[in-house]
Amino acid sequence: MVTIRSDATVADLLEVLAEHRIGAVVVSDTEGSVDGVVSERDIVRHLHTSADSARASAVRDLMTTEVVTCTPEDDLEALARTMTERRVRHMPVLVEGRLAGIVSIGDIVKQRLDELQDERDELVKYVQRSVT
Repeated sequence: MVTIRSDATVADLLEVLAEHRIGAVVVSDTEGSVDGVVSERDIVRHLHTSADSARASAVRDLMTTEVVTCTPEDDLEALARTMTERRVRHMPVLVEGRLAGIVSIGDIVKQRLDELQDERDELVKYVQRSVT
């Protein structure tokens, strides 16, 4: 699982995001903790106010500390609703209070599209059986 420490620099953060081709990373100073989340949006906002020194800034200077989290048992529709209402695109997944993964709005959309495709396929099969 990809995490970054709060004392890492924005330059380090950019390297992690690029290396893993991800848009956000959980900030964790101790194994399994969720101390924050930092995303591409946070970087852009930080650049707007601190462009000259942004790359040397610490991740703690731009991370979101009020982190919305979920568990593996949470319903996908509820997650989608929460992400939309809270305007977050990445949500850490906790198991027994410890970081177990991260889910993105893209993951939720993909899952929903897969479900819709399965429903469509079943309806097509049903119609074809009924016609013949």
